[in-house]
Amino acid sequence: MNNFGAREVDVVVIGAGQAGLSAAYHLRRAGYQPGQGFVVLDHAPRPGGAWQFRWPSLTYGKVHGMHALPGMELTGADPSRPSSEVIGEYFAAYERAFDLRVRRSVDVAEVREGEGGRLLVRTSDGDWSTRAVINATGTWDRPFWPRYPGQETFRGRQLHTANYPGPEEFAGQRVLVVGGGTSGTQHLMEIAEVAASTTWVTRRPPVFREGPFDERAGRAAVALVEERVRQGLPPRSVVSVTGLPLTDAVRRARESGVLDRLPMFDRVTPTGVAWDGGARGEAPRAVDVDVIVWATGFRPVIDHLAPLRLRESGGGIRVEGTRAVRDARVHLVGYGPSASTIGANRAGRMAVRDIRALLAREPVVAAV
Repeated sequence: MNNFGAREVDVVVIGAGQAGLSAAYHLRRAGYQPGQGFVVLDHAPRPGGAWQFRWPSLTYGKVHGMHALPGMELTGADPSRPSSEVIGEYFAAYERAFDLRVRRSVDVAEVREGEGGRLLVRTSDGDWSTRAVINATGTWDRPFWPRYPGQETFRGRQLHTANYPGPEEFAGQRVLVVGGGTSGTQHLMEIAEVAASTTWVTRRPPVFREGPFDERAGRAAVALVEERVRQGLPPRSVVSVTGLPLTDAVRRARESGVLDRLPMFDRVTPTGVAWDGGARGEAPRAVDVDVIVWATGFRPVIDHLAPLRLRESGGGIRVEGTRAVRDARVHLVGYGPSASTIGANRAGRMAVRDIRALLAREPVVAAV
């Protein structure tokens, strides 16, 4: 496809969350100018990445492990304020401080081969011809909904973490929370304070982590996630291998029975969920609920890269560092092992370092 009419830059950054802003910062430090050397495209309506969509009851004090962006600390934040506000304001100040000139709201439809060895990024705001792409689209826009028999027959309400409104809407209701990650436990503990009853189900028994999570443990956890993306498998979340931090609030919830977990049900019924028993030597049982909250995680937003055929047979994109093995012009940050906030910062720096080396080797080819 030709690049006629496309604006030219050296690097297009897709996404302005933690990973995208980190990459933009390091591009700026490397001498690339916004609007000429690079451009940041973000589909969200305002600064804040996925944080801007978090539920109001997730205050800044409840956030686990928010790591500052490179070059500018987040200081003096009120822990009682919603994290969406605190981090949204911080990201906005960061974009201004480093003059990153993020373009929003811009939807990226696809990235495909252009002419002259360049990539063509097609968007709702026109096309961009670029020598390299840093993909920092995260996962928030692709919530994962498992499918279970009878799910469509349920007469109550079903919602995902992506649409979780906070606990108030569940007052007096019987609520089932599905999922053993951080979001699932946070939802459950909040809802239990106002609901008529709560039930918690997970695929695997949750693992609670005692004591501090030191640098050595962090490296080991990231290495497990990294190995999957090296093999071209879909990445698992970092928390899936680190376990859940055993905070005072979690201890209280365990002692009170709120975090008593049941195995996954076999089917959804019109009034709740049911376990058929038998196969596990257990008696059949059912629980009636008014609401099912699916805290079942997210998947990477990478469909716009499909024209480049980067996926492996295992379903994921094989990555070395941040570089897509099938195309050295494409880097994925905030993907797999760099999906944590500290990992995103390091990935942004790594991607820019590699792209600088790549572009130094390859001359600029003018679009036809």
